[in-house]
Amino acid sequence: MSSLRATTLRAASREALEAAQGRLDEVLAEQATEPAALGAELYAVVELLSTEIPLRRAVADASSDAASRTRLVRQLLSDKVAESTLQVLDEVVVNRWSSPRELLDGIELLAGSALLARAERDGTLDTVEDELFRAGRLIAGNVELERALSDHAAPAAAKRELIRRLFADKVNTVTVTLLENVITLMRGRGVVFNLDELAERAAVRRQRSVAHVISARALSEEQQRQLAERLQGIYARPIALHVEIDPAIGGGLIVKVGDEVIDGSAAGQLDALRRQLAG
Repeated sequence: MSSLRATTLRAASREALEAAQGRLDEVLAEQATEPAALGAELYAVVELLSTEIPLRRAVADASSDAASRTRLVRQLLSDKVAESTLQVLDEVVVNRWSSPRELLDGIELLAGSALLARAERDGTLDTVEDELFRAGRLIAGNVELERALSDHAAPAAAKRELIRRLFADKVNTVTVTLLENVITLMRGRGVVFNLDELAERAAVRRQRSVAHVISARALSEEQQRQLAERLQGIYARPIALHVEIDPAIGGGLIVKVGDEVIDGSAAGQLDALRRQLAG
């Protein structure tokens, strides 16, 4: 399961996440499973374990008996979540995680995966991917909004209400649910990072790599198609474009695929010329 945060997990946690993702996929393959409900319940478990630190440590304690950890989770949650959710959590708690925090990260990643599976089932995964990316750009471009959404002291209910006012009638319902949970849980490296991660995971689920493109002006559909084709030729795999408009680059494009940056902007060319002259 490739994602920005998954790659930062230590070895034991990556193995545990891979096993739990496999179980999630099996559960989601069952016709009776509702992915959105499963994702919402997993997010609720993240919220519970975020506040109940002794419980989080207990379910992540690899020195204890795995069956005991499973019983503990089922005793606490069997009347609160569906059996499908419990089956995923069974797989989570029987595996070894590098730390309680990484177990929490893992459940959050699984929750996001379930909701992306809902969008995939609906045929709206590409829409959700684009909406997540654009929401991240909107928040990143508004200092006051980002500050309000990043405020750990602000009530979760107030943040949810703000998200609904901004997005509820403009984007897919899966996008709204993901936005609400990413912002109220406030885990990882911040709101914008987590939204970009979700957008990238949506692209990966569509079996495409992501190219983050900064352009001085809007690109037409034809220009975006041509750019995607050229990048696909360079990287030998399908490429999803996430385009951000920034007039400050002066002209041209800046393209980032993974750790590689192609700077064809006027500002980048001037910087390169200055370095040459200085050298």
